[in-house]
Amino acid sequence: MKFAVIVFPGSNCDVDMYHAVKDELGEQVDLVWHDADNLDEYDGILLPGGFSYGDYLRSGAIAHMSNVMAAVKRAAEADKPVLGVCNGFQILLESGLLPGAMLRNKNLKFICRTVELSVENDETMFTSLYEKGEKISIPVAHGEGNYYCDEATLAKLKENNQIAFTYASDVNGSLSDIAGITNEKGNVLGMMPHPERAVDELLGSADGLKLFQSIVKHWRNSHVVNA
Repeated sequence: MKFAVIVFPGSNCDVDMYHAVKDELGEQVDLVWHDADNLDEYDGILLPGGFSYGDYLRSGAIAHMSNVMAAVKRAAEADKPVLGVCNGFQILLESGLLPGAMLRNKNLKFICRTVELSVENDETMFTSLYEKGEKISIPVAHGEGNYYCDEATLAKLKENNQIAFTYASDVNGSLSDIAGITNEKGNVLGMMPHPERAVDELLGSADGLKLFQSIVKHWRNSHVVNA
């Protein structure tokens, strides 16, 4: 499987994502600059964290207009896995690939620590190697991670089982403690916590590795034919 890590001006978690895929997952991966207009050679698209365009206007507001996002949308329409982490999640929201918006953390402070998540949906291509209700330890590092949507959108997220992860306790004020959601088809995941920073016990947790392994498992089940 071959991944693209999209790099925007201001991305700072791109190398972490690259390392997670190349050295821990053992799959092919390229760093792809934001002016690319074709991602057809890639099987999975990863939007890393950071401060794209300095978070001017609001987080992800400028990045979602980057040239590469048209190609990201085509990849999503082709049912390829698209993962946005932290700023990547914010970009997915701004681009309309996921519903809702991000507000500043309720305490108005940047939060950087390891938190406990609960796996709400273990039936997606990103979570199949977890168990529903499993508690995992994943770092967060954000100032605008307070997820919000209107009541109708929240009801739809719950009805379609689109809430992939929740915080085990209130971290930033997110509605219903939401930490990560998918689109209706289940091939686009946005999450504020950083699974790429939890892929080896030397980092304090390896709980994030199963997310990437789940993606590869789904791709192999869909694309690899055993004679």
